[in-house]
Amino acid sequence: MRLTPGTGQETDLDRVDLFDLDLYSSGDPHRVWDVMRAEAPLHHQVLPDGREFWSVTRYDDVCRVLGDHRFFTSERGTVVTHLGVDDVAAGTLLTSTDPPRHSQVRRAIGTMLTARAVAPWEDRIRAAVGRFLEPALDGGVFDLAERALRLPMVVAGPVLGIPEPDWDKLVQLTAMVTAPSDPHFQLGNEASTLAISHHELVTYVTEWVRARRSTGGRDGSLLDHLMNVSVGGVPLTDEEIALDGYSILLGANVTTPHTVSGTVLALIEHPEQFAKVKADPTLVPNLVEEGLRWTSAACNFMRYAVGDTPIGGGVVPARGAVVAWIGSANRDESQFPDPHEFDVTRNAGRQIAFGFGPHYCIGAPLARLTLRIFFGELLRRFGSVELAGEPEHLRSYFIAGMTHLPVVAKK
Repeated sequence: MRLTPGTGQETDLDRVDLFDLDLYSSGDPHRVWDVMRAEAPLHHQVLPDGREFWSVTRYDDVCRVLGDHRFFTSERGTVVTHLGVDDVAAGTLLTSTDPPRHSQVRRAIGTMLTARAVAPWEDRIRAAVGRFLEPALDGGVFDLAERALRLPMVVAGPVLGIPEPDWDKLVQLTAMVTAPSDPHFQLGNEASTLAISHHELVTYVTEWVRARRSTGGRDGSLLDHLMNVSVGGVPLTDEEIALDGYSILLGANVTTPHTVSGTVLALIEHPEQFAKVKADPTLVPNLVEEGLRWTSAACNFMRYAVGDTPIGGGVVPARGAVVAWIGSANRDESQFPDPHEFDVTRNAGRQIAFGFGPHYCIGAPLARLTLRIFFGELLRRFGSVELAGEPEHLRSYFIAGMTHLPVVAKK
């Protein structure tokens, strides 16, 4: 997805197709969202197969859809790739469960992922980032986007308790789930790619749990912690552990790699911003928040209206699917002046790249720590980063990212 919008594009909202994959791989969705925020803050689209959905693009409306489960439920599905098919894991999978059950399970799991809990991992993460950047030290071409797909697993693998020989397989499977239409990850068609990757990921975690139970070992990992979680005095079932482990794996491998590559591209396109943060490393946390806003890697989430619900100047009918466009909300002029300017001095703390409300990303503290360390190390080691070829954007209407970003880093 182009992160810096073009100019002069006319948008006919009656003909806009938000499921057009070309719009994201080679088009300019930000200009479309600009017009939608101004002229159609509640937009209705019917797909050729009869499925329909309503879109909200303004910051306040997106936050309401994501934040208020009384009107917009998660228990029929939360990602647009599942539009029209109710989630069979609703009420069991954490991301497809509403409060109060969601809050109870999340609270029990989240104790290992608070900012205080992840702080002791800083040295381990810094060492992993150092190894990640090492191949760029010789000044050769370095495909940042391709390599960045593995970065979250390098960090989160030990935390989750997943052995290193399995990391590459799991990275591939999570990419298949989140971008099933991209030719780099597709097996057959979109439906088969989703089915295969979902089955293999859930099977992997299920077998991990079964093996751990049979040996009785404990390693203090997050998956190990899931096996000891109780809600209301009742332990999680093996199915809940498998599905929540699957969800955590997906979360670990979605935001961080695409935020890394998208933010580095922004720094290449805006060398004066690179110079600012290079001269003042205290700006690194600002850079991370602006990078999260700018890239909005998980660019949308879906909910279903519980009843007829007024929003955005219109009404979503009961059981209607609502897509909340995070990528648009993070460029809403009412919240972020000059939203299409990348500015490392901006106070972007209100960005919602990690979501909003009850389903705010449980791994956000770990992702933020990883991003701060990554950009701190990048700026410490290199004096500039330059493009060494054309970026290749992910073919996905769910994830805004890149499959290739060839760069040369200079000391």
